[in-house]
Amino acid sequence: MTSQTISTAWYQTPFIGRVMLAATDEGIVGLWMEGQKYFGASMPAGTVEENPNHPVIVQGFAWLDQYFAGQQPAISQLPLAPQGSEFRQIIWQLLTEIPYGQTSTYGQLAEEAARRMGKEHMASLAVGGAVGHNPISIIVPCHRVVGANGSLTGYAGGLDKKIALLEHEGVDMGGIFRPTRGTAL
Repeated sequence: MTSQTISTAWYQTPFIGRVMLAATDEGIVGLWMEGQKYFGASMPAGTVEENPNHPVIVQGFAWLDQYFAGQQPAISQLPLAPQGSEFRQIIWQLLTEIPYGQTSTYGQLAEEAARRMGKEHMASLAVGGAVGHNPISIIVPCHRVVGANGSLTGYAGGLDKKIALLEHEGVDMGGIFRPTRGTAL
């Protein structure tokens, strides 16, 4: 088995700090916010090199430029190659289907994942684990997932960044709230 090269480069966002984009010739394998939980955890094995000129990195930067300029670039414009189990791949695909400026709940994702997998039920907690380990933040929009009661549940990049991304997309924040200690989800 030959070792692959993973190209990485930093991108400065206008309001959530720096993010690192990682790609192989196959596609984007990661986008992590500086200091986020699980930073680089799903990086595939291989040689890592800084290369902002890699064609997939250049595509990712162009997509991020459009996104942060307030446009709504299609996720399908990018080659995505996240590394994870079949279950996580299904959840991450579902995340890409949440429309710009809208939210979904862990329960809704669990219902759809169960349907696609031919199961009667899927635990929202399992879905939450897959969402939390999404390796391609922002592009695969895990920030669009909230608790059933509208609570801003955990976010690997931090709740302030989740709120900033939702507000950037024009999400109606009226029924969405930051949970306080003891809030039932």
